[in-house]
Amino acid sequence: MKVKNMAAAALLLLSAGMYSCKNESQFSVSGTIKNPGKLKGIYLIEVDSSGLKVVDSTSLGENGKFEFKHVALYPNLFKLKIGNTSPQGSEMQGENLYDFIAKNGDDIEFTTDNNDPKHDYTIKGSDDSDKIKEFNRISNTYSDKNAKLFAEYQEKAHGERNDSLLKIYMPVFLKNVNDGAQAVLKFVNDNKKSLAGFYAATTLDPTKYESQLIKFADEIRGEFKDNPTVQKFIAQMDKVKPISIGHKAPEFTVTGIDGKPIKLADYKGKYVMIDFWASWCQPCRMENPNVVKQYNTFKDKGFNILGISLDKGKQEWQKAINDDKLTWAHGSDLNGFEGPTEALYHIEAIPSNFIIDPQGNIVAKNITGADLEAFLNKTFK
Repeated sequence: MKVKNMAAAALLLLSAGMYSCKNESQFSVSGTIKNPGKLKGIYLIEVDSSGLKVVDSTSLGENGKFEFKHVALYPNLFKLKIGNTSPQGSEMQGENLYDFIAKNGDDIEFTTDNNDPKHDYTIKGSDDSDKIKEFNRISNTYSDKNAKLFAEYQEKAHGERNDSLLKIYMPVFLKNVNDGAQAVLKFVNDNKKSLAGFYAATTLDPTKYESQLIKFADEIRGEFKDNPTVQKFIAQMDKVKPISIGHKAPEFTVTGIDGKPIKLADYKGKYVMIDFWASWCQPCRMENPNVVKQYNTFKDKGFNILGISLDKGKQEWQKAINDDKLTWAHGSDLNGFEGPTEALYHIEAIPSNFIIDPQGNIVAKNITGADLEAFLNKTFK
């Protein structure tokens, strides 16, 4: 009797294996595009650390059927794009584009209706794909809100700039942006073990949410070791971590516009904002009136500024200082983004600033406009 039971169990396991074996060396994605119209092709796009690339294509068969079989070197984000020509550049975004996450061994089933204005779709065979779909729903909710808001503004402003309307619409727009970012942050924190959480994190503004992204990088350090995009992100966060909020500001010496050396150590025991800018940087020049206003308001309370220019010529640098009435100390390596001070602080875009407290700690970073005023009000209250 015992022998018979063992044989029956073996037969059961064998028969189960016959119907459940998967090809672990590749994944497949098959599906149906309902109402394809004149669209006859579909493209498989892979996301990697260098961007997006088309890795396969096929023609839609009868009734919009298609199938891809592809080898994934690691679990990764892919996209399906419906169209008649291979997508390039910005064409890899927008309509008729559908995200999914796949790894070798997955058998994914996809369905969508090309006539659906919302471009909704169903996907089976990948839990992470359901999560990336959930993230896209969150992202699209806030994008749609601001798209409608902008259209309403354009209609009322008749396509021209209207400052009085901007005062009404801009706070609502910014609130939508902030609310959307908070929703994304919640999704990221709820999905740290999923690639969907990682790709959601990469949509956040790395300047505004640097501290959250550094924390996230630390939390996923042991995950997704084979995915170079994830590892590149972790390496980038490790790079900026020493100059993030809460860390000691790196010491430096820079040549002042008068030719004399200026040291960060000269500001020991004081609040100082290191302001990276340039005469050719339009956003910097637009922010300068606000910086001047805040400096004049708080300089007698202990607020200092050290401007670090990314100019390469002294004449343009000096003219911008005079034109914008920047009355604080100024220094520059006159070597653009390649200067040693810029390298020390990993400056990759301007305007960029660091506010350092009397103990030499970075207490704020890359705050402008009303955020800068609010920080100074709180600090010097």
